Amino acid sequence: MKNFRMTIEYDGGGFAGWQYQPRRRTVQGEIESALETMVGVPVRLAASGRTDAGVHALGQVAGFRCETRLSPEIIQKGLNSMLDGDIVIRDCREAPDGFHARFDAKGKTYHYHILNHALPSAIHRRHVWFIRRPLDTTAMQEAADHLLGEHDFSAFEGAGSPRSHSIRCITEANLMKSVEGIIVFQISANGFLRFMVRNIVGSLVDVGHRKTTPARFKKILDSRDRRCAGATAPPQGLFLMQVWYAGEEVQPSWRQKNHLPT
Repeated sequence: MKNFRMTIEYDGGGFAGWQYQPRRRTVQGEIESALETMVGVPVRLAASGRTDAGVHALGQVAGFRCETRLSPEIIQKGLNSMLDGDIVIRDCREAPDGFHARFDAKGKTYHYHILNHALPSAIHRRHVWFIRRPLDTTAMQEAADHLLGEHDFSAFEGAGSPRSHSIRCITEANLMKSVEGIIVFQISANGFLRFMVRNIVGSLVDVGHRKTTPARFKKILDSRDRRCAGATAPPQGLFLMQVWYAGEEVQPSWRQKNHLPT
């Protein structure tokens, strides 16, 4: 029995999320269906975590076990030829027998994209949160700095979050600007609660609109009360960028070239 590991990119706009759901189009369901056609038996994917409807990924990791003579390269090419263009298998390799995409993950990096401009974008509209009113990004970064370190993130936790506790350690929380002028919030941690990034972004936007202050943002974090935080940011701006595993290099931050002026 071989153990395979895949790195997957997808545009989440056309899916009801990652997790398989009967009679609904999901990322897991599409890949499992294609795999079954290739190897001749049902295959069950185990991902690093579930992404919600509308959320994208450039670095989702999923594993599966099956008896097959097909090489990882043939599996990758075969899947990419069978899947629609909104899912791409970026890498496929054999993994150690005990590897598990979820339980072995040491952390993740997410990006959230905000287009803060007078005009919307026809090109980027499916991948950003369009906000016309100007944002104070300096105040937003000051607020984001309070996220660093280990905290109880109950104030930013969505209902139904599958977890044993709500303490997480944030190693990076930076606002950057892409070459297209899109504000990118990059956050890295040893784990995330359900809707955590989107709830944080919603509250950071409140800071950017001066509805609240960086000091008040810290009090919201410390309150452990979801009712104190802002609204949940929409899903289309969120990207799962990377999942980290032991012994692997974390991709370097690009904030040095793209940081927002302070």
